[in-house]
Amino acid sequence: MNERLTLAGLSVPMRALRTLAAEYGDLPAPAVGVSTIYPERLELSLHKGLGEFDVWRAALGIGPEQVEFGEQAGDVWTLQASALYAGAEVRLIAYGPALDSVLASTGDGGGDA
Repeated sequence: MNERLTLAGLSVPMRALRTLAAEYGDLPAPAVGVSTIYPERLELSLHKGLGEFDVWRAALGIGPEQVEFGEQAGDVWTLQASALYAGAEVRLIAYGPALDSVLASTGDGGGDA
């Protein structure tokens, strides 16, 4: 990428963020990412568990079949999906404890039965 990107070059994801804030201001606040590496992308990250993901998924019109499940280091689950919104690619990501971690913290012990 030889071309120098200006702040105006990030207007697409910032416009999408402004539109989301106006339309869905009552939804849980995500961590927001805009990057010069992907100047057409807005990243919304939810770090307080997986529960908030579904509300955002529905607001963005993402079908359940479009959600990707992942696992990090065995104790963190992730949900990811993308959608076009207000001209930007919106990447939605949620992080939450794996079921075994939740069960262990409640005294169940987790693991296999």
